Amino acid sequence: MGCAAKTLNEWVKKAEINRGQRAGIPTEMTEKMKALARENRELRQANEILHKASAYFAQAEFDRRSKS
Repeated sequence: MGCAAKTLNEWVKKAEINRGQRAGIPTEMTEKMKALARENRELRQANEILHKASAYFAQAEFDRRSKS
C-alpha cells in the first residue's frame, strides 16, 4: 500500500473512533476544539490590547487635566 504499518493502524484507529466503535475524541470534535482554542487565544490578545489602550488613554486624559 506504500505506507508504514503504524500509519495504517493510526488511520484505522481514527476511523473506528469517528464511527463510535472505539473510545476517543472524534476528529470533528478535535478540530472544533482546536478552532475554539485558537479563537480564545485571539480574543484574549484583543482584550489585552484594548486593556492597554484604555490605560494609555486614561493616563493621557489624567495628564491633560493635570496640566490645566
